[in-house]
Amino acid sequence: MELRDKKILILGCGGMLGEAVFGHFKKFAKVYATDIDLNESWLHYLDITDFKKVRELVSQISPQLIINLAALTDLEYCEKNPLHAFKVNTLGVENLARICKKQAIPLVHISTAGIFNGQKKEYDDFEIGDPINVYGRSKYAGETSIKEILNDYWLFRQGWMMGGGPRKDKKFINKIINQLKNGKKELYVVNDKMGTPTYTYDFAKVIEKVVTTCPYGTYNSVCEGGGSRFDVAKVILTGLNCKKIKIHKVKTVNLKKFIREDYFAPRPRSEHLLNYKLKLFNINITRDWRTCILEYMTKFDWGINSKEIKEKG
Repeated sequence: MELRDKKILILGCGGMLGEAVFGHFKKFAKVYATDIDLNESWLHYLDITDFKKVRELVSQISPQLIINLAALTDLEYCEKNPLHAFKVNTLGVENLARICKKQAIPLVHISTAGIFNGQKKEYDDFEIGDPINVYGRSKYAGETSIKEILNDYWLFRQGWMMGGGPRKDKKFINKIINQLKNGKKELYVVNDKMGTPTYTYDFAKVIEKVVTTCPYGTYNSVCEGGGSRFDVAKVILTGLNCKKIKIHKVKTVNLKKFIREDYFAPRPRSEHLLNYKLKLFNINITRDWRTCILEYMTKFDWGINSKEIKEKG
């Protein structure tokens, strides 16, 4: 599918992934971006769960492609609010798929490694989901809806998302950095949860490459390699030059002894994805996750004086 000068509607574009996708696609396409959180001047308000409003906007814009980034991704929130999780991650996606079918518009949708139960070491593009928490169930149900309703779709499964910088990164990396900014001298990080980061800026390029060169279907898209949360934290400290901060390995069952947050939602032991189809189509442009984290640490000002931290450490 040719994208240059085409009209693209991006839903849920106000978050960490939206920042990268909008920045990439606006270079060559006519992008209309929406979100419920209008944190950028280029965003327009739209709630993906409002079927009538979504249908009206799609009819008004007549995009050649829709990219759906809208999702509830906080695992604990989803456990506490399952109806809201399924409303956004499943029903909203199902309604969007019906609109795309009615108006003959291809859909790009973002899913997650969290649809798997984590019992296997690695998961390729052809694995069947078996989620163990509300978030995973709602996302997998969204996947299923798309596959039942549409033929013209690209579905991407991503890993541990990183991107957006200190203002938009709500995930693991910024949580580690915030601990450092708050004066933590020691970090306690789990080493029994495995996965693969997805760098938003590389991911945006993968989306373009797949849409313009590959058939419809499901694609894993993560950085090369894998590791534990502990491994990721070590590379973060290297990238920030915080050599004297102590970091300790902790098993998940003991995590509550060291952190205030209550991470009670079940989490898969492994969310390690393999980019089989990207490699089969010879377009695996993703880089090693360590390279991406080190680049990410220099891409933004994280508000950390590493010299001061080292001296205090």
